[in-house]
Amino acid sequence: MDQTCDPTAERITESLGFSCRHADPLVTFRNPFHLADGSMPILELLIIGGAVFALVHAWRRWRHDGDPVNLTLWFASVAYLAVIEPPLYFPGWFGLDKQVGFIFSHNVFTVQFMYDRLPLYIIAFYPALSQLAYELVRVLGLFARRGPLAASLAVAFVCQVFYEVFDQLGPQLRWWAWNPDDPKVNQPALASVPMNSMFLFASVSFAALTYLVVRLTEARALTGVGITWRSIAAGVLAPLAMGIAGAPAGAFQGGGHLAIQRAIIGVELAAVWIVGLWLVTDAWRAPRTDTVSGALFARTYPPVYLGVLAVLWLTALPAYFAASHGVTEQGTPIGSLWYSALCAAAAAGVILAARRAATSQRRHPAPPQPLAKPVRS
Repeated sequence: MDQTCDPTAERITESLGFSCRHADPLVTFRNPFHLADGSMPILELLIIGGAVFALVHAWRRWRHDGDPVNLTLWFASVAYLAVIEPPLYFPGWFGLDKQVGFIFSHNVFTVQFMYDRLPLYIIAFYPALSQLAYELVRVLGLFARRGPLAASLAVAFVCQVFYEVFDQLGPQLRWWAWNPDDPKVNQPALASVPMNSMFLFASVSFAALTYLVVRLTEARALTGVGITWRSIAAGVLAPLAMGIAGAPAGAFQGGGHLAIQRAIIGVELAAVWIVGLWLVTDAWRAPRTDTVSGALFARTYPPVYLGVLAVLWLTALPAYFAASHGVTEQGTPIGSLWYSALCAAAAAGVILAARRAATSQRRHPAPPQPLAKPVRS
């Protein structure tokens, strides 16, 4: 059997409007104006632009402020992608076809890698979102006041609310397609989105990645070599946290236990919301006595990200409301509007809280701190 395009993969990709047969193993370029949906080049510009912005910001934080966390987190996100994504695209390569099966397929975008399975914007998505969440939580002062563990839990919440606005919209606009015949991983689901993905990928992975990076770079002025190996270590170790967090629901895997799985993951997601809202509210109420400074990235990219996705949601609403039995007239599954709206409202609240914190800090600036000299590590 062709491990790059088995019958299931071929069926899913054809539902998106392309075939995985004869795909280039390295890279393919396409006209951005001839993609399956008009929202796709807009999404690419939003995410790839955000990743570049995040990299420039991270570099400045390292070189000008002596803080290696942002840059390490940026590259650790890419390392994490390199570990976690290939088994999802080609489970047969890794002997996982019987354990997880074919899970989903991305649609083809302007730049596509790895047999048309990996769009460039997905590579950019990981560092863009991890940086977005980390910077908002950092500006809120949670790392300084609450420490790495509590602040990383806040990152889990911030990633959840920003990620799901995107995640619940993607299938309807043909950004990707889930395999509905894979109950081991893709069930239970909230509308068209697997709840395992909502919890493990949208929260646990980014929280673990952030915690590992912060701890590995703690109190260190690092050189490029030190940042490199710490980025790789964090990216490789982060999936272990997903295995641990997924164990309670995984213990009841199987079609006959979907209600139990749904309840377990529902409780876990509720815990993400409760802890996250408490931490953000606590940061809102806290007096601004710390030395955390606001950043241009935290003030601009999160509202741009949320605003663009809100516009894309608005353009998708006519087809959403005309859908029958969860499927639009174009044959695409819809996401959960109520959960997306809830996440968008929470994301807007986090942006306002971070902006308030940054404004307060500008009114009461902390004295400048001497930069540490880089050490070889």
